[in-house]
Amino acid sequence: MCGISGIINKEEHSVPLEKIKNMNDLIIHRGPDDEGYYFGKNFSFGHRRLAILDLSKDGHQPMDYSGRYIITYNGEVYNYLEIKEELIKDGYTFKSRTDTEVVLASYDKWGFDCVNRFNGMWAFALYDKEREIIFCSRDRFGVKPFYYTEIDNKFVFGSEIKQLLLYYPQKYVNKNVLIEYIVLGLEEHTNETFFENIFKLEQSHNLIYDLKTHTYEIKRYYAIKVDGGISRLSEKESVNLYKQELERSIRLRLRSDVKVGTCLSGGLDSSSIATIASKIYSENSNQNFNAITAKSIEKEGDETYYANLVVKNASLHGHIVQPTTEDFMKNIDEVIYSQEEPFGGPSIFMQYFVMKKAKELGCKVMLDGQGGDETLVGYELYYSDYLSSLLLNIKLSKFWETLKNLKNFKTTKVDIFKGIVSVMLYNKILLLKRIFGMRNPIYKLQPDSKRFNHIYTYLNFKNFQKREIFVRFLPHLLRYEDKNSMRHSIETRLPFIDYKSVECAISINEDYKVKKGYLKYILRKAVEPILPHEVVWRTNKFGFEAPTNTWLSIYKQNILQEIKDSKIVNNVVNLNLIELDNVLLWRLFNVARWENLFNVSFTQ
Repeated sequence: MCGISGIINKEEHSVPLEKIKNMNDLIIHRGPDDEGYYFGKNFSFGHRRLAILDLSKDGHQPMDYSGRYIITYNGEVYNYLEIKEELIKDGYTFKSRTDTEVVLASYDKWGFDCVNRFNGMWAFALYDKEREIIFCSRDRFGVKPFYYTEIDNKFVFGSEIKQLLLYYPQKYVNKNVLIEYIVLGLEEHTNETFFENIFKLEQSHNLIYDLKTHTYEIKRYYAIKVDGGISRLSEKESVNLYKQELERSIRLRLRSDVKVGTCLSGGLDSSSIATIASKIYSENSNQNFNAITAKSIEKEGDETYYANLVVKNASLHGHIVQPTTEDFMKNIDEVIYSQEEPFGGPSIFMQYFVMKKAKELGCKVMLDGQGGDETLVGYELYYSDYLSSLLLNIKLSKFWETLKNLKNFKTTKVDIFKGIVSVMLYNKILLLKRIFGMRNPIYKLQPDSKRFNHIYTYLNFKNFQKREIFVRFLPHLLRYEDKNSMRHSIETRLPFIDYKSVECAISINEDYKVKKGYLKYILRKAVEPILPHEVVWRTNKFGFEAPTNTWLSIYKQNILQEIKDSKIVNNVVNLNLIELDNVLLWRLFNVARWENLFNVSFTQ
């Protein structure tokens, strides 16, 4: 787990050490253990190392393999031991115990197809001397970031946006991304960022840069495969299969030469991971597994009761952090700087403090539960989509049974019915609502609805789940996760989005994901024997809930003043026509603070 930097000079000039070092120095937090550089004729790689596997100097990067390949690599390929064993049988030899060397040998063996054999997370650039290309890749779900830009006859890439901003004395906001965030709350639905002309390599894609012609092509290498055989399994068979997949995924993600811990909110996802991981970890190390919980100062968002049940049940070593209102304002610039782009809400601060605590405890690796809701149907707003699929498949008795037994505490049945009508009409109503909502006179910008039309239209429930994973929900959660953890030199690993676990979850019959009114029914049944009953069958859902109302209300006058002083906000919103609820208050405040921190301008 590390940070990468790269500069390709299209004018065929060499890259000065100062240029690549300046980029690399901005991401020391991503790799405080070591740094390295490689200089080609007209390009350079930089690397910051966070040593997780093989802590010796053998893991130094950029890494050379057989004199033909050089790589700067960020990530972990969890099944590297299995791949290594296969390569050894084919005559390959290895000098280190790293997964980096396995990635290089895999490329030598399988070329671009090597990424299809990896189970893990990655973002890398690999120089192939003979073919005179640089092969770049980002993992299937985009856990690890890869940003790039073209400026001043250079192609520049890195793990963080701030590395690329070195080349932009004047920074401009991407207007389309900005208005879609303010009005719709969308953030990661395209390959664009909030900064004009700075892009990200999308998840499941490779980028091949030809050093001879200075052109590149981007190709998708992965799409979720649905297994019809799994869809036809019985409920019991489905439960057992998913339980095996989750345990396999967690076991893989405990491979490490450093201390591992876990995030624990007290919800079903994190409690499942913590409990399974604790058993495996204690068997292998004879030590208690560390779990860190964020506690809200608002009683209604406090989940520590459930977290404590799990700590006791699984014999975890539990730790609690409770950020204060002062902590919020004291660290706001640090969190926004770390995230680099405006984000969904103050709950990101809770995750930030969990990662800070992990660093204090010496846990270089943390497990987390991102992806459980998207793959196993965990959000209440998914009720409408599931119920609509029942109607479309004429499962009327199942529809009425589910509707009657809905287990919810925030979403009303009226809202669910409205959602059903919208889905039945292929979400055209929702799309039109979004479009006309953006034509409200309070907004000065009118972005093209074609940019987000695909988000609201899908044909069936499995396509809906794929959309949540690749486009709408999961991408921004993964961005928050990576930026918060790596700011504290922590590697996070996410068992629910092991690609085999994802394909299994998507393939399972939907009737086992939502049953007896319960969301994530299949997971509840899988962990029922090992978790406290109160945790398995709870229906209220928070996550690391921030005390948003308290934090924003105390500083509201200062927040409003910053919003009023923002040039970007005033170019987008008629503030004299708008009433600010906490959601919009936060978004506009976040934009104003981000604008000042990164010195971003608005072009007319």
